[in-house]
Amino acid sequence: MVPDDAGHPTRGLIGFGTPTQRKRGRFMLAKAAAKLPMGTYQLVTDLPVDILETECLGWILAGYTFTRYRDVSVTDRRLVAPDGVDTARIQAIAAGEVLTRDLINTPASDMGPDALERAIQDIGDHFGAAVTSIVGDTLLDQNFSMIHTVGRASAVLPRLVELRHGDSGPKLTLVGKGVCFDTGGLNIKPGSSMGLMKKDMGGAATVLGLARTILALELPVQLRVLIPAVENAIAGSAFRPGDILTSRKGLTVEINNTDAEGRLVLADALALADEVVPDLIVSMATLTGAARVAVGPDIAPFYCDVDSFAAALETAAGRVADPVWRMPFHDPYETMIEPGIADLDNAPKDRFAGSIIAALFLRRFVENAPYIHFDIYGWQPSAAPARPKGGVGQGARALLDALPNILNLWLIADLWPRTRASRMTACMELSKQSGTPLGLRCGAPPAGRTCAIHRGVNAPNRCFLARLFNCWKSGRVGALALILSMVMSVMSTRR
Repeated sequence: MVPDDAGHPTRGLIGFGTPTQRKRGRFMLAKAAAKLPMGTYQLVTDLPVDILETECLGWILAGYTFTRYRDVSVTDRRLVAPDGVDTARIQAIAAGEVLTRDLINTPASDMGPDALERAIQDIGDHFGAAVTSIVGDTLLDQNFSMIHTVGRASAVLPRLVELRHGDSGPKLTLVGKGVCFDTGGLNIKPGSSMGLMKKDMGGAATVLGLARTILALELPVQLRVLIPAVENAIAGSAFRPGDILTSRKGLTVEINNTDAEGRLVLADALALADEVVPDLIVSMATLTGAARVAVGPDIAPFYCDVDSFAAALETAAGRVADPVWRMPFHDPYETMIEPGIADLDNAPKDRFAGSIIAALFLRRFVENAPYIHFDIYGWQPSAAPARPKGGVGQGARALLDALPNILNLWLIADLWPRTRASRMTACMELSKQSGTPLGLRCGAPPAGRTCAIHRGVNAPNRCFLARLFNCWKSGRVGALALILSMVMSVMSTRR
């Protein structure tokens, strides 16, 4: 820190770390921010805008404190948004992450299935989304027997909560495991394993944080969120090892461990999601300890059969400092989840490949739509920059950043003006705003602006011309404008 004549700090020098140090950590600015005196700060730096946006998000998240049950002095270190960063986007992402953390950190005494439903209703009320629920024995009437079975022993009724928003654009369905507490059921967990089970709804919490961000950014999608909310409790009505359940899809499932309940409730929700064949189904769940053994607590492993989707996720993860790792849907292991007495086994006795086995089980319930599954941890075991110990979202920011490429949001007609002339004007304005010739990256650093056409979609994604003609190095505006005119003429005649 550099003081003024009166000894008050006026400025400080913050190191961004060496390349090796940056590889070993995230949110370097947040690490420094925690050591600064309270006050308002402005960055003077030549860092690219995409890096600045991630660091600004880290600064905000570094101030997160869970205050529901005790008074905590909140630090007030404010940051003036640097030129070029998308402030509204950063704030929307931060708000989604705060929601996720708050939901996970709240104990089951105040975050049962009913309270989780209220949290979803709050999102719906705020953004004008429709929220419905199927509760208790009505689950049986509507063929969600596995959700009912897992949650029937609890004093709080099991339920399937649905949020819907939007009537145009690609159909995106998010499914989150909402096991609000997991005793393990009759295969009861040891105390050392049960202590963190308030976080077993971390998949639902992460999905809801992501959904909140999508709604705040007004992404042009038809959003559907499905949360099977249950408590896996112990009582005379609890389901038993050896039981055989019939799923919504009609597949029968032998129960060999009541502590493998998450995949059961997800299966019914996924089957429902797949019935309307959306453009993408994503599930998030704190599903297996095997995933933690494989990649530790910091990385979100994901499963996906579509190589281009996986590549988009991996690229986005690096860009936004939200690490993910692709795991295989390894088809030869399919026989391990086929017990013989039923169609599927919820917990094969072989202890190998636990995360893969669980993912293969879930995939059986999604036959029609493209599918991505995240097996997350949802918990920060020790404090790190921008991530205090406690609940944390994983994979959501990577998915948010990848969605424009996965769902082709850059080519949605509703994002474009209706007439050919206004489309041409928009493209020229896009080129002017980004400071690059038509056909180059829209909003690429150092301009870092989000053009009117993207309307909140992540700025570094390629613009329409770059995607359509792959003209990464072309500066021939006239030729491209002529081609664009011809293409837009064709598009206009089809309307």
